[in-house]
Amino acid sequence: MRAGAVSPQAASARELDAARGRVREAGGEALLARLEHLDAARAAPLGPSAPPQGAAVRAPDRGAAADHDVVIAGGGLSLLLAPLLASAGLRVAVLDRARIGAAHREWNAGTAEVDALSASGLFARDEVERLVVARYTEGLCRWHGGGTYPVRGVLDHAIDAGALLAAARARAEALGVALLDGHALVGHAEGPDAVGLAVAEARPGAAPRALSARILVDARGAASPYATADLVCPTVGGVLTGLAEGDGERQIRPDVGEILATTEDVEEGRQHLWEAFPGRRGETTVYLFYYARSGDVGPGALLSLYARFFRLLSRYKDGDARLVRPTFGFIPGWSRLSAAPRAPGRRVRLVGDAAARHSPLTFCGFGASVRELAATAADLARAVHDPGAPSAAHDAPVHSGTGALAALMARPAGGARAGEMNALLNTAFAVLHAMGNDAYAALLRDEMQPADFVRFLRETAARRPEVYREVVSALPLRAIGRWGAGLARELYRAR
Repeated sequence: MRAGAVSPQAASARELDAARGRVREAGGEALLARLEHLDAARAAPLGPSAPPQGAAVRAPDRGAAADHDVVIAGGGLSLLLAPLLASAGLRVAVLDRARIGAAHREWNAGTAEVDALSASGLFARDEVERLVVARYTEGLCRWHGGGTYPVRGVLDHAIDAGALLAAARARAEALGVALLDGHALVGHAEGPDAVGLAVAEARPGAAPRALSARILVDARGAASPYATADLVCPTVGGVLTGLAEGDGERQIRPDVGEILATTEDVEEGRQHLWEAFPGRRGETTVYLFYYARSGDVGPGALLSLYARFFRLLSRYKDGDARLVRPTFGFIPGWSRLSAAPRAPGRRVRLVGDAAARHSPLTFCGFGASVRELAATAADLARAVHDPGAPSAAHDAPVHSGTGALAALMARPAGGARAGEMNALLNTAFAVLHAMGNDAYAALLRDEMQPADFVRFLRETAARRPEVYREVVSALPLRAIGRWGAGLARELYRAR
């Protein structure tokens, strides 16, 4: 285990075995293998200094013909890019160590993300409508020992993740995209005009074979060796049936999404958070997660978190819950207080969770990816012919401020101060609610303007002066300085 990593806590061997069994029962052996692969990957060093991935690869010579224009490594949400690139006349291949287009998470989204699925040209509007399985009148954020704060216009659509990816896969196949199910990228080497790839079946002892592409798109999420973001959000849960319906805090309302909720103070060194969004009638997706520094999360974290999920779900919601489909993952987050994840060359591009350009506070990688879907596809198409072309993707100005808040949540105080994080969250969301729905929703949608964000910070500090001590004790002075400089830069740009 890496130095500083926290071993799975408070879960006995019996609990871990039981959690493993429940994931297997609901999701099958293949999904359990995916979970264990992700958990084991936390033991591997990340970044450009990591050892080679396995196979030695010869870089293509100058002028060498490439098998494909674009190869996408990772067949989850990034699969949406494949039909757009193929529609632009590019030769595209997608590979994944499991089945391409398998859904390992469920997604909720706002109007902008739903509209982007059709605006990008990927789907017709009526097709998108069929992917929406529930709509909510409002969302709630609720804090242990504090209040409940409703908001409208945020994450108010539940998307059928399986149907979305199945439709994207069918569209890709119809456009001639090569789909390599059960294949992993085990090495690559960049030449002047192409990148050589070593690809092997995802089974022990499989011999790699060579491919080449003009551009390699690394969409392997937290499993990418270049996913060096400084924060990570371990997330487990899934689609449940049997939860009690009603208007109480421990019940589910089909027309209300619960965006963030806590049921206890800091335990096991973490402030655990719940999320719930109803889908089809009788089904609710429930997640349990926490914020952490990347180096503090070691092997086995997801299984340990699943043990906690099953043990404490009844603290959150009543009913006779049954797990129908497990969903899980490590969601990398970049605080903007350190260097961004960076690809190893001009012909390798990071997208999605591997790039961690989404919000470090809300971790809405689905929303960020879909909003930028057309722009990302256009960037990749340009890069095929001009790998040095700058990306047109933009970072929301509010991310310069929210990253520090996420870093603060990643190292919460424990012991006698275990209740401070909930107290701070309660104060912050009381301020947001008092600022009005437009400002509240704008923060959660990554649209808040810098001046409003500074007002939010100022009013939170006025209500809770202890926040200054909490920030100074959790963040090094250099990070605080970068935070202030980033906010000042965005305030200047917004003038």
